[in-house]
Amino acid sequence: MILRGLEAASNGMLALIDMNDNLANNIANVNTTGYKKSCLTFKDIIEADVYNRKGNLVEGENKYIGQVSLGSETLQLTHDFSQGCLNQTDAPLDLAIEGDGFFKVQDADGKISYTRNGSFTEDSRGFLITKEGDYVLDTENRRINLAPEEFVLRSDRKIVVGEDGTIELNSGGARFDMQKIGIFDFSNKDDLFEIGNARFIPKTPAINPELRSEKYSIQQGYIELSNTNIIKEMINSINTTRNYESLGKYVKENSSLLSTAITLGRIRQ
Repeated sequence: MILRGLEAASNGMLALIDMNDNLANNIANVNTTGYKKSCLTFKDIIEADVYNRKGNLVEGENKYIGQVSLGSETLQLTHDFSQGCLNQTDAPLDLAIEGDGFFKVQDADGKISYTRNGSFTEDSRGFLITKEGDYVLDTENRRINLAPEEFVLRSDRKIVVGEDGTIELNSGGARFDMQKIGIFDFSNKDDLFEIGNARFIPKTPAINPELRSEKYSIQQGYIELSNTNIIKEMINSINTTRNYESLGKYVKENSSLLSTAITLGRIRQ
């Protein structure tokens, strides 16, 4: 029983280490635009029913006592995609999604990812890009160009983005209707995997393909803040540390008890 208790405690300590690492990551990204906090789920390693056995295992002769487990282990990492607060910046290329969906971006190698971080800028060729240099795509999966060659743009150019994502350029009194920013969503968000910088990709795109988001509006001049609640994460981190310390004391005490039992066994021999 001592060894079984030590095994359960050690498994629990490993699970708590994973929990604390996850909480630390959420706290570290509390100021990351568009960040969605990650969450861990756990499962019992071995879970069995315990009966008070009387004679043979015949129904009615064994009283159910409860369950026994050998501790927990990390089962899955998911993300909380609830809406973060919107922060007003008044920058024309800062865009926030209110509702469902993600911006679709493409890096220099052509790899696609999805993000809620709408803090965008414009490169030297007039393309709308993220701060990391990824291209923002429209509803037709084309890179968005804010300075097309067919238009003569003046220094008084004004960029207006509608709630549906339609881009409008006002230059020299003329108005140009441009591309429409693509907003995409997924039916199974638990399938999304974070690759860094608040960007996600589906683990199984064949089973969980992108969908056109319908319930959303784009707010120009705003960015979506992280949905991490720093106070809750700090409280959870403190509780996790205390639980780890409690299990550590249990392991130390039972290790000492096991050592004593082994010593007594040798003396009797």
